Amino acid sequence: MERKFIGAGLFAGLVAGIVSFVFARIFIEPQVAKAIDYEGGRGAAEEALAGHADHAAGGHHHGEEAELFSRSVQENIGAGVGSVVFALAIGALFAVAFTLLWAYVGRRWPSTDPRAVVGVLGLLGFIAVFGVPFFFYPANPPAVGDDDTIGARSGAFLTITLVSVIAMIVAVVVALQLRDRLGGLGGATVAGIGYLVVITVAKLLLPEFHEVPEAVKNEQGAIVFPGFPGGVIADFRVYAIANQVVLWTVLTLVFAAAISAFIRRNAQSAADLVDASR
Repeated sequence: MERKFIGAGLFAGLVAGIVSFVFARIFIEPQVAKAIDYEGGRGAAEEALAGHADHAAGGHHHGEEAELFSRSVQENIGAGVGSVVFALAIGALFAVAFTLLWAYVGRRWPSTDPRAVVGVLGLLGFIAVFGVPFFFYPANPPAVGDDDTIGARSGAFLTITLVSVIAMIVAVVVALQLRDRLGGLGGATVAGIGYLVVITVAKLLLPEFHEVPEAVKNEQGAIVFPGFPGGVIADFRVYAIANQVVLWTVLTLVFAAAISAFIRRNAQSAADLVDASR
């Protein structure tokens, strides 16, 4: 059964990855293109301001000569493979988490609907893996962020993600242990408060980053190139959130359908064996 759960997780991840890639290709990629255009224009403006306008085409931008892979390859093959691989990994971890959780819940409360467990797991997974890390360190389009701090930013994001996932696992264990004494709502409330406390402390210990490019000005203080457009950042982040909602929703629904079919089939096989033994 465990292998079937893992298979269901991988299949659900594959479907979710394909759907999320299509969504990202339609809605997120145009915002990335706008950010790249801005970065190219800003680089040219900075070089011109520095007195190297005749070499602007060789500056820091996303031109074809500076790229190992073309934009077409990046936005189609690269993004597609990345989306599917990420979703497959999430699907496998989702299946492992469900296997462990269902082994406990199904034994303690046999009447529990496995689809409800999948639904709760999907919601908690979305919050722990994406929601909390994104809230503290929201995704940015290209050209937003200092190259000198990319290591610190990546480390901080990874740290808050690991803390969030581990704290959520502990919170689920606590909620289940307290369910008989405090009830489902009481146990969940205590566990939720503990989770928020841990996340808050972790965030207070981590650095903050505010690196949206401002306008380029000449020596006289006149603006020669505008700052990064706030609308592009807002749209990029909204679509990034929506993309993850799509991924986790599809993953949860497909996995729930597969698990329900497995369990129903096993129950029917068990019933047939009982009838045959009579």
